[in-house]
Amino acid sequence: MSAEVKDVIMIGAGPSALAAAVYTTREDLDTVLYEKGVIGGMAAITDKVDNYPGFPDGIEGMTLAGQLEKQAERFGAVIDFGEVSEIRDEGKEKVVVVDGVEKRAKAVLIATGSDYNKLGIPGEAEFYGRGVHYCATCDGAFYRDRRLVVVGGGNSAVQEAIFLTRFTTHIDLLVRSTVKASEVLRHELQKYVDEGKITVHLGTTTDEIVTTDNKVTSVVGTQDGEKITFETDGIFIFVGLNPNTEFLIGSAIELDEQRLVKTDAKLETSMPGVFASGDVRSGATMQIASAVGEGASAALSIREYLDELKRI
Repeated sequence: MSAEVKDVIMIGAGPSALAAAVYTTREDLDTVLYEKGVIGGMAAITDKVDNYPGFPDGIEGMTLAGQLEKQAERFGAVIDFGEVSEIRDEGKEKVVVVDGVEKRAKAVLIATGSDYNKLGIPGEAEFYGRGVHYCATCDGAFYRDRRLVVVGGGNSAVQEAIFLTRFTTHIDLLVRSTVKASEVLRHELQKYVDEGKITVHLGTTTDEIVTTDNKVTSVVGTQDGEKITFETDGIFIFVGLNPNTEFLIGSAIELDEQRLVKTDAKLETSMPGVFASGDVRSGATMQIASAVGEGASAALSIREYLDELKRI
């Protein structure tokens, strides 16, 4: 093998990969992480993380990401910026193409995460984490006794809207066409509609998020060709997830129908020696705490794989 072959290449530098790197480097495995965006992933651009264990008062997303980064680097992980376009299996070595340059490793961890689908409307990007949210379990508690707008008509939107009723005084659910959630969820939703906790607005687009004094105050939509304004303290958008797996489409690594990476019980993909963890993995719960746990589990599986590789 070439001296340039790393023990482990990790694609992504979010919480899952950073946690995995802590474990691999503590095992003296030469580990490098390649990140094309922000170190810490979506956690780093979350205003406040209120449900991560060990922080009773919550913690700023950027702070949590920074601490994970420092911990991984303390044990010897190397974090570099670069975009991966391909993974190839060459037996005992895996080839990872980073910014057009081939890098080699004995094992690879895919931890590129997922990104929330966006509406692309005015005010959305500017107030992300400050009135505009994509995770009810992460941020719902900030809106106790306040009014909210929820956007979406699928299973996630209905589930999250129902979850948010435990905090809010009222929810306006904006649905572009019709509610497409399962029959069970539609039946449950109707209970909250009957109780006056949720009002469903069918055939309603979401056009603009309005702010006053640096706070979200209303959402403007269109219904039956007419503009309509919904007063609100925040907006939760659930129009699907977009996994960061474009570079895997057409590869030997199997994806599910949502383009999430399929893995076995050891978090190994259909390509031997290539593992996946966190939000990019099929079956993931899309929570920072579980992503960190999966990173640790993947690291242990990688160590087992490398031990077996030595015996071949």
